[in-house]
Amino acid sequence: MRMAVFNQKGGVGKTTTALNLAAALASNNAPTLMVDLDPQAHLTAIHGKALGESHHSVFALYQDNRLLEELALVWEGVGRLIPAHAELIKVDSIFGKGPAILNRLNIGLQTLEAAGGEGSVIIDCCPFLGVLSLNAIFASDRILVPVSSDYLSLRGALQIEHTLKALEPVLKRRIERRYLLTRFDRRRKMSFEVQTRLREQFGAELCETVISETVAVAEAPALSLDIFRHNPTSRGAIDYMELMEELRAARFL
Repeated sequence: MRMAVFNQKGGVGKTTTALNLAAALASNNAPTLMVDLDPQAHLTAIHGKALGESHHSVFALYQDNRLLEELALVWEGVGRLIPAHAELIKVDSIFGKGPAILNRLNIGLQTLEAAGGEGSVIIDCCPFLGVLSLNAIFASDRILVPVSSDYLSLRGALQIEHTLKALEPVLKRRIERRYLLTRFDRRRKMSFEVQTRLREQFGAELCETVISETVAVAEAPALSLDIFRHNPTSRGAIDYMELMEELRAARFL
């Protein structure tokens, strides 16, 4: 299973969701390979021990065609990480948008899996549509779209749907996807209104599970921890475990 966590809007909990889903899978004996494909490298920063040179990051896959196995770092309680680097911002301008570059991550993951790599891969995408995001989409079986519980994110979700539909003729398949409500505040009427609108638009492709707006979820990354290692009894930990179970039951994970 390969899943990209993607949204063209920032601040929706994309990186937090990628990490905590991987941690939930690991707690169920399914260690995950995480790929940080965002030049901002937030997931790599949470790891905290990633090497700083670009040739030790996923950028080397594009620059030098290095094997992903050579770049993977152990992440205790989660699995492994292919770290990002700020140099990734240059991928579009240096390497263009030809098929060889757009499929570079897919080929890299195929090589890794053939050598016995992890069965689950979660890709943390950059928050704009370019060569890196297309690499993730082309390499993935499915896409999880976090949507924060506000009206601007609702508009962003509709834009994502338009983008995914536009890519289907190129991929020659429909991209399986789920939309996930994050930063859900049950005290705000707007959260439920956004949920209703998304349900009307996406039906069963909207996850039943919502990720609550909690202090524990917000502070865990600052401590270089996933939610389960930070506060396993918190509302956030319960939400992400329920999300993992829902996606597994739907054969999405």
